Amino acid sequence: MLEPKEYLCFALDVPNAEQAERYVRLLAEDIGLFKVGLELFVKEGPALIEAIKSWGAKKIFLDLKLFDIPRTLSRARQAMTGLSVDYVSVHCESLRGRAGQYHMESGPGLPQMLGVTLLTSLSEADLKLLGYSSRISLADVILLRAEMAQKAGCVGVICSGGETERIRDRFGNDFLILTPGIRPEWAKVESEDQSRVFTPYEAIRAGARYIVVGRPIRSAADPVVAAKKVQEEIARALEDSQRGIT
Repeated sequence: MLEPKEYLCFALDVPNAEQAERYVRLLAEDIGLFKVGLELFVKEGPALIEAIKSWGAKKIFLDLKLFDIPRTLSRARQAMTGLSVDYVSVHCESLRGRAGQYHMESGPGLPQMLGVTLLTSLSEADLKLLGYSSRISLADVILLRAEMAQKAGCVGVICSGGETERIRDRFGNDFLILTPGIRPEWAKVESEDQSRVFTPYEAIRAGARYIVVGRPIRSAADPVVAAKKVQEEIARALEDSQRGIT
């Protein structure tokens, strides 16, 4: 059985390598996966990935949310060969081209792909503004995109806690689910930019393999203590799942 810390993904949403180094060195023993987002990667470049590994990170998720034609996606992924990245994100809509479903190549050194189903900043109302029919629900869109990701060879998807259980039920336990928009019960975050948020307990009980926590740990007086408090919620969820508590 995995330890609670192995379910925890910490968002390195910081502006530079100096701050990233501080958090990685501080939290390396309490975090299973470090997420590097667009801002930090654009600022520091690929060399940052090797640095993060040298600072003690066990696994790295490069969250670039790639969105392009299949040929460009393939070349971008090939360019990551040898880079110490375990996962990279791609928008599910990119996984279909004119000829139909695009399938991810496999090979040594290539990062595994996670499909972005729908940004957690979007709500049901936003779908209508984007032109979706009122007959199509947010859950319908996410399940369709999860199916696209699985058929394309993605190892899993990124989705909010509200859709995690449905995806787990449909695609099985081997399909990895990474859930952002996590706010621990004890955390208060100002200027919330997520419209669909869940606690670590709720997301793990629903079937998430990784939960992404950023500001509640990053802004804490003691980030290590905050990370351990999140682990306690994860541990409680895992225990209740084993005992069949609903």
